[in-house]
Amino acid sequence: MKIWLDGGLQGMESARVSVFDHGLTVGDGIFETVKVVEGRPFALTRHLDRLVRSARGLGLPAPDLDEVRRACVAVLDANPMPLGRLRITYTGGYGPLGSDRGEHGPTLLVALGESTRRPDSTAVITVPWTRNERGALTGLKTTSYAENVVALVRAREQGASEALFANTVGQLCEGTGSNVFVVLDGEIHTPPVASGCLAGITRALAVEWTGARETDLPLDVLEHADEVFLTSTLRDVQGVHRVDGRQLPGAPGPVTAKAMRVFEERAGHDLDP
Repeated sequence: MKIWLDGGLQGMESARVSVFDHGLTVGDGIFETVKVVEGRPFALTRHLDRLVRSARGLGLPAPDLDEVRRACVAVLDANPMPLGRLRITYTGGYGPLGSDRGEHGPTLLVALGESTRRPDSTAVITVPWTRNERGALTGLKTTSYAENVVALVRAREQGASEALFANTVGQLCEGTGSNVFVVLDGEIHTPPVASGCLAGITRALAVEWTGARETDLPLDVLEHADEVFLTSTLRDVQGVHRVDGRQLPGAPGPVTAKAMRVFEERAGHDLDP
């Protein structure tokens, strides 16, 4: 496996980041995960646009997108696979052990891992912890992911693949690595970005391609929604057949199944929508 690290390709054994990198010591970094099909990235331009927004929000220098694109091409060419997860990581770089940044400049890391197609439906749980819709990192895709790790462990313990959060005012927000949609009386709804959720790339495309409405939703909408589905880079559109102890028979339901079809067709026709 070849990895791009600070200017060139390296083998897994030689690719090393300093123990003083701010991405490690204080989680001072951002990232993007890009789906790769037969060596071709999906929606890369949208992902790079969000990388720039996250860098700006975190106060990091703007990444050199020409270099990022070169790195992505080099990694993809060096590691052929049918379906993959391309991970672009950009951190504050070498710095002190405290929260202050150093002056050595950012670290850029691009790696690729093999993936498999997700099942058409999955189980999810809700967790008692909340997303802060007014926090400094709200809406940024940062490497500060420990909260998601804890919630996902809880989900795995209960036979689920995802955990869903409310925000601090009790509205449905998002999953650890996904956005959530519900179907009510035949209409598709998803929480607005103001709820504190990440502005997911697949979420935006699903809203555009299905006509979903952005709606403030209470967390307990999950107890009576006709259908529930998730979106994310590697899930695309995925139905939900269980929320906590509630079964949703026949998932993916008809509205979700249509959304899955539409997404697959549109994405197949344009790899950089």
